[in-house]
Amino acid sequence: MSQVPAATRTLRVLRFLASQPDPVPLDRILRACDLPRSTAYHLLAAMVAEGFVVHLPDEHRYGLGVAAFEVGSGYSRQEPLQRIARRPLAQLVDRAGQTAHLAVLHGRDVLYVLEERAPGRPPLVTDVGVRLPAHLTASGRAVLALLPGPQVRALYPGPAAFVDRHGVGPSSLSALRRVLSETRQRGYATEDGEVTPGLASVAAAVVDHNGHPVAGVAITFEQGDPHALSVEVRRTAAALTRRIGGGPPGA
Repeated sequence: MSQVPAATRTLRVLRFLASQPDPVPLDRILRACDLPRSTAYHLLAAMVAEGFVVHLPDEHRYGLGVAAFEVGSGYSRQEPLQRIARRPLAQLVDRAGQTAHLAVLHGRDVLYVLEERAPGRPPLVTDVGVRLPAHLTASGRAVLALLPGPQVRALYPGPAAFVDRHGVGPSSLSALRRVLSETRQRGYATEDGEVTPGLASVAAAVVDHNGHPVAGVAITFEQGDPHALSVEVRRTAAALTRRIGGGPPGA
């Protein structure tokens, strides 16, 4: 358990707000972050005062403030995760002979922040800076599978949240939950033709010291044994998890 619960709760609120495409009402924050109403009021008031959160009184909603943007911009400038991941991803490509990439969750999308292309392999849609629907990608599913249920529900409140690319993949919350449950049981995520017909991917999550998924490591391939490739992907994800001091909660 955290020795500074107020800080943990504050960071939990910021992480939740960062995952939302728009400002959200207080009740959504309470449910997603498992906070008492009085605690949430105090936390949000402090974050509003410091500029990390903005309150929209006419809409009765809360969103990220300018200070949060400054922190995010600082992260983008320093690119710590990308720097740490570059060599392990290159080693993954050498071992697997397939193109590998690193993606982070951004709302209901994954944002690709690093790609290492295998020699002789064709270009993919997962180039750096590209966003794709998280529920259709292996890297997105690897991350979503480790998020709390309420947070997944908040990300996908209805059918409109499920973008369709090629007529395959989950199109409802119940279908997505089945995919994520299978992902947790299997220990890695998969997708086959849901992003690009003829291509499949396997992925595993990188987690921080709270066991929270911060990124997904994936391999994309035309032909290959998904289980054998998943061994290499999980090895790389585990190495990155160790590099950032991560692991299961309480480990």
